[in-house]
Amino acid sequence: MKQEDKKVIIFSAPSGAGKTSIVRYLLGTDLPLAFSISATTRKARGEEQHGKDYYFLSQDEFQDKITNHDFIEYEEVYPGCFYGSLKEELERIWAGGHKVLFDIDVQGGINLKEQLGDRALAIFVAAPSMDDLEKRLRGRKTDSDEVIAMRLKKAASEIELARHFDITILNDELERACKEAYTKISEFIER
Repeated sequence: MKQEDKKVIIFSAPSGAGKTSIVRYLLGTDLPLAFSISATTRKARGEEQHGKDYYFLSQDEFQDKITNHDFIEYEEVYPGCFYGSLKEELERIWAGGHKVLFDIDVQGGINLKEQLGDRALAIFVAAPSMDDLEKRLRGRKTDSDEVIAMRLKKAASEIELARHFDITILNDELERACKEAYTKISEFIER
């Protein structure tokens, strides 16, 4: 694959905005996309599986990968909770002839866009309101009130960072947001 064909699509959003639902939709379409599995030190939630949803690593394993420069980007998203994108994931996906699709936190998305420039389409997914975000987070029934409060506080600052993304998609109605994402990505791939 030629260097200019090594494109990535980055989806970022505050927790609860619906980026993962849009990403799942896109992966089921005819677009030549493959999901980049992130590494994390957090525990698996619900039905999440190692090697499918995330690479669940211990703090020591994650630190070893930092030391070995195995990440294209990583960060401590919450105290003691690291997330990162492995360089080998990008190479695996490009070798298969696909474009890389990231479902990543906001700061990670900004970091990737800065590194990859025009080879990346950075999409920020916005919920209609903070109240909507809170309802969605509570509806998951996966986090304590304390964790939800922390996520909402972080969301307020993440919304301010939307200007660093190429486009913002308002997820007020999932089907419409999915179709908008499909159109924007199709246009980006064709460039």
